[in-house]
Amino acid sequence: MSIKLKQVFSGERLMEIHALYETAFPAGEKKPFSMIISGQETGLVEILSAEENDTFLGLAIMAKSGDRVLLDYFAIASERRGQGTGSAVLQALKERYQGMRIIIEIESTKCVDEEELVIRTRRKSFYLRNGFTMLPYYVDLWGTEMEMLSNGLPCPYEEYLDIYTTAFGTQVSDRIHFLGEAPAAAEL
Repeated sequence: MSIKLKQVFSGERLMEIHALYETAFPAGEKKPFSMIISGQETGLVEILSAEENDTFLGLAIMAKSGDRVLLDYFAIASERRGQGTGSAVLQALKERYQGMRIIIEIESTKCVDEEELVIRTRRKSFYLRNGFTMLPYYVDLWGTEMEMLSNGLPCPYEEYLDIYTTAFGTQVSDRIHFLGEAPAAAEL
């Protein structure tokens, strides 16, 4: 699979990204898309289209600060899921941000709903299989408990929070809170 990541500023591809963004993420976890576009205009956010032979495969929205980059949103087009596309896109992201700390948030696997637990556990396993490791803390991201991962490099909570403050301002980062240390066994 030959994945290309292209930064998108306008046009039909941006509309495809926006449509996938709207359907792939819960309402409570989405920022206004205009805020993401504004962040890209400052150079602190990248809206990336994952493509193969000019075919849209998915999106990655990245927020940057110093040597850190947050995979803020990541989604693969529904018709391409389960075919190794997500793993290939993650590999392309690792290459694009080589030498940087890549941070990922996932919804906590400490939930009571069995169906939701299956989905969340599968998501966590996907990132662990693709070389990401657990960070030793949990956060409350706008009322949702999140587990934290990185590309194997440490990122203390304060440096993670700084990505949001830098890219989106305190109106976003003030709604994120440290929940405590994660047990070492949280890796599955």
